[in-house]
Amino acid sequence: MPLIEHGVSVYKLWHGYREDFPKASRYTLGDRIDILFVHILELLFTAGYQSKEAKLPTLDAAQRKIDVLKFLLRIAWELKALDTKKYTVLSEKFDEFGRMLGGWRKGLAAPNR
Repeated sequence: MPLIEHGVSVYKLWHGYREDFPKASRYTLGDRIDILFVHILELLFTAGYQSKEAKLPTLDAAQRKIDVLKFLLRIAWELKALDTKKYTVLSEKFDEFGRMLGGWRKGLAAPNR
């Protein structure tokens, strides 16, 4: 599943960035972002094995968590816990991630499937 593989690669990128977080934010905001990321990957993995009817609610839950994650990354950037370059790279990767997830959802919603 290319979406899950993409998610894992973005997580690895994030994981390296988390190490550079200031100590004051690493164990609060950094941990929260990390936990959300892992939940998203779990949801996508689970959706890969679900029936078509069960996939859509799972993918919707993943999309909601992605939106929260992007919000928390923006807060990390505003607090200067994440520099502009790293924030930009992650934002671009999440935009691509969102498009891929949207494509999966659209494919499931198509009447001929």
